[in-house]
Amino acid sequence: MGITKTDEFTDEQNQLAIIFKALGHPARMAIVEFLLHKETCICGDIVDELPLAQATISQHLKELKNANIIQGSIEGKSICYCLNKETIGKIQMLFTTIQTKMNKEKCCN
Repeated sequence: MGITKTDEFTDEQNQLAIIFKALGHPARMAIVEFLLHKETCICGDIVDELPLAQATISQHLKELKNANIIQGSIEGKSICYCLNKETIGKIQMLFTTIQTKMNKEKCCN
């Protein structure tokens, strides 16, 4: 998180910041959307779907995996990816909390 003092924030805040930073690229969003429609996915499937080189997609997959947004398993020479349900649940919980609070409180409108 750059020069900020991450130890001044909660673990949850730091984890969510890492997740959202990883999601902050349109190619990674496209990969997540692609995986939403597949039960599992081999890296080659993603390469066929997106207008990016295999090496570029591999780098994006690495960023998503480092943020625990996706997980993968090696099957022979292929790596199958899927969304990490626990991480997606954290995102969902945050937005549910935001929506609930917004519905209860009046905004400055």
